Amino acid sequence: MSVFYIIFSVVVFLMQLTVGAWLLKCYPQLGWKIPLLFSLFLTGLVYCGLAYTRGSSGGFFISALYYVAYTWFGLIFLAFCFCAFLAIVCWALSLFHVNTAWMGPLTLVSLAVIWSMALWGGFSSPKVKHITVNIPGAPRMKLALLSDTHLGMGVSLARFDKALQKIEAEKPDALLVLGDIFEYGPHSEAYAARLAQVKAPQGSYGVLGNHEYYVGYGDSKEFFRQSAVTLLENASTRMPNGVQVAGLKDIKTAGVSAQEVAHVLDGLDPQTPTILLSHTPLYAETAAAHGANLMLSGHTHNGQLWPFTHLVKLQFPRVYGLFDVDGMPFYITSGVFYWGMPLRFLAPAEIVIVDVNA
Repeated sequence: MSVFYIIFSVVVFLMQLTVGAWLLKCYPQLGWKIPLLFSLFLTGLVYCGLAYTRGSSGGFFISALYYVAYTWFGLIFLAFCFCAFLAIVCWALSLFHVNTAWMGPLTLVSLAVIWSMALWGGFSSPKVKHITVNIPGAPRMKLALLSDTHLGMGVSLARFDKALQKIEAEKPDALLVLGDIFEYGPHSEAYAARLAQVKAPQGSYGVLGNHEYYVGYGDSKEFFRQSAVTLLENASTRMPNGVQVAGLKDIKTAGVSAQEVAHVLDGLDPQTPTILLSHTPLYAETAAAHGANLMLSGHTHNGQLWPFTHLVKLQFPRVYGLFDVDGMPFYITSGVFYWGMPLRFLAPAEIVIVDVNA
């Protein structure tokens, strides 16, 4: 991992240099020393935030380091994208001999707005979103989705409790957990105990995400057990109302194939409604062809920080929202909180309530 942190830090440093170079062009009176020194200092801060908070027992200093380092990384990514865009625009305008002195003030005002929106998006409470789907043969019911919370160092127990209160207020019939729930940090038992308090008459069911594998497969399974969430790993079960729930291992991390997805679904009763849970939003066509009536996924965060959304689209054909895949409703949620950077920009977090046959 140390090599990863070094490469990551170099990328952060280069992004900061780009922003600094643009600001220096707009405001030459700054000189090059201040941007360079700030870039070096903040790169070191980001490196420490990534390298020394993982596996830590917590504490105020470590938590503060985490938030400052990850927040700055997200902000400098947004600044890099915006300043690079302005540099291209400036170059294009210079071909027509257009005065671009106004770009300096525009940069400062725009970054203030963009950064404020990103900070507000990260620290504000996720809103509840209702979607309606039809599943032939299924009873009318309400499903609550819990996905991509990344609890622990980056999300406090108090914030998690507030989100769960919103879910409980909806009185869902079932809670469906879509992975990437606990990241790393202290007090995992407290988070699990709070999740276990969510009572749904049809039960709580879930799948692992890629981060559950990263932080420790055994510990992640234990977290689900303590949370009273029935973990489905290429397996299925039935709700008390008879609806079948199937869950996949994380497709990317566990190397799940389309044939394995088909095998899981082919073993179910084709006359009984089936809900498929998959952290990673792939194999929807396979799921629809083999009898799934509803598929639910997370993982993408809808990019979390625009324009990163467009990079996510290069990897996944569907990134966010409700889709019809050969007659099967397929919903991909943007997640309840965030990964790493406590920021959201033009990709808001959400708590999704799926109203079935409402």
